Amino acid sequence: MLDEIILAEPRGFCAGVDRAIEIVERALHKFGAPIYVRHEIVHNTYVVNDLKAKGAIFIEELDDVPPGATLIFSAHGVSKAVQQEAAQRGFHVFDATCPLVTKVHIEVAKLHKEGYEFIMIGHKGHPEVEGTMGQLDSGIHLVEDVADVAHVQPVQTDKLAVVTQTTLSMDDAAGILAAVKARFPNVREPKQQDICYATQNRQDAVKLLSPQVDIVIVVGSPTSSNSNRLREVAEKLGTESYMVDNADELKAEWFEGKGRVGLTAGASAPSILVRQVVDRIKAFGALSVRKMDGIEETVKFPLPKGLKTEL
Repeated sequence: MLDEIILAEPRGFCAGVDRAIEIVERALHKFGAPIYVRHEIVHNTYVVNDLKAKGAIFIEELDDVPPGATLIFSAHGVSKAVQQEAAQRGFHVFDATCPLVTKVHIEVAKLHKEGYEFIMIGHKGHPEVEGTMGQLDSGIHLVEDVADVAHVQPVQTDKLAVVTQTTLSMDDAAGILAAVKARFPNVREPKQQDICYATQNRQDAVKLLSPQVDIVIVVGSPTSSNSNRLREVAEKLGTESYMVDNADELKAEWFEGKGRVGLTAGASAPSILVRQVVDRIKAFGALSVRKMDGIEETVKFPLPKGLKTEL
C-alpha cells in the first residue's frame, strides 16, 4: 500500500544554478531578446525551454552568434579558446560559470605556472570537463575510472596534481583518487575537495533517505551529471531507483507493492517539477508527504558586474 513520500533535504537548485539562471534572466531584462547562451545554461530541459520562451537562444558554436550580440557562458565553464574567440569577435560576454568550477580553473592555471601536469577525474565529453581541460594546451590527462589510471603517461611525475569534475559521485571519485595516489604517491590533491558542496549534500541526503524507503525517484534531466549520480547512489545502497525529467515519465507499476517513496532532485532541477512529481505520486495513492531533516544551504554567489541592478 503506497503510503508516504519522503523528501530528501537538501534537493533541487544549488547556488551556482540559481546564479546562472538569474544571469540569463537579468540579461534578457536589461538588453532584450535575443540573448545567446553557449551550451545549455544548466542541464535541465524545463529550465532551458523556459528561457527559450523568454528569448534565450542556445548555441554550441560561436559562429552561430551575430556580431555585437550578448553572449553568456553556461554554468559548466568554457575553455580558454572559447573565451579568446568570444573576445576577438567582440561579443558582450557575461560568464555564468559556477564559481566552484572557476575555482578549479584558477587552481589549474596557478599550478601550471609552477610546472605542474594534471590528472583530471571526470566524464569525457561533459562540458565542465571540456572547459577545465581546455584551460591548458597540454599536460592535463583525463581518467574516467580506476582502469584509466594505469594508462596515464605524464611527461614527469615530480609535479603532478589532481583535479575533479565538481558533480561526480564522491565514492567513485574517492576510489579513483586512491588509485591515482597508489600509482603516483607524490600527487598533489586539491586544498579543498573539488566536488561541490551541493553535490556532496545531495548525495549525503540520498544515503540517509535510501534505507528508509522502498523506491527512490530522482527528478533530473538525462544530461545532468549530478542527477545521474543521485540515482546511482540510491541504487548502490540496494534501493530501487529511477530518474525522471518530469512527472509524465513516472510509471504506476514502479509503485505497486511499495509503501514509502523517497524523492530528491538534482541541483539543476526546479522545485515546480518536484511539486508536479509529488502530485502524480499522490494520484497513484500516496497519502502523505514529509521532509527529512537535513542541511539548510545558505550559499549565495554574486552576479557579474553589469547585471547587479535591480530587476
